Amino acid sequence: MSHTVTITRTTTTSGTTSALIINTGYLKTIPGLLKLVQLLLGAACTGVMLWYLDHYIITGSPELFFLLMSVTFMIATFCLLASCIVSLSTGGIIEKTIYELIYHTIGCILILASSLNLVVRINDYKRTELYDPFLAASIMGLVNAILYCVSAVFARRTYKGI
Repeated sequence: MSHTVTITRTTTTSGTTSALIINTGYLKTIPGLLKLVQLLLGAACTGVMLWYLDHYIITGSPELFFLLMSVTFMIATFCLLASCIVSLSTGGIIEKTIYELIYHTIGCILILASSLNLVVRINDYKRTELYDPFLAASIMGLVNAILYCVSAVFARRTYKGI
């Protein structure tokens, strides 16, 4: 089964050194923007949870599960986004595979589960200074889960069954 991949080439004259060409056009697409926002929200969730888990003795499973999901999908989204930006053809090829559909679907489910789990746990922190930051982190996680769902829908539409 043949597929068409459009590659935009930029010619540079750099003498004897090789230039690194960045595919900034990928960030102008909807999947590129979604990945960037998912990365930023994942970093914010991770930062909030690490700051408060480091300054308070918290060993609860919901907090650690949320932190684990935030870090896992933040790193994986960074790797996926970086590969699409550094390579001229990766962004056009990888979105046609089943990988993006599976990745974003699992990301949506696990981040949604960890965020809802943290929302339920927040009642234990009602009268402490941990309530507001954990509530903010869980809301950011819920928004991130919605973004992963939207990415899964886009991935389903572009999946070609290679």
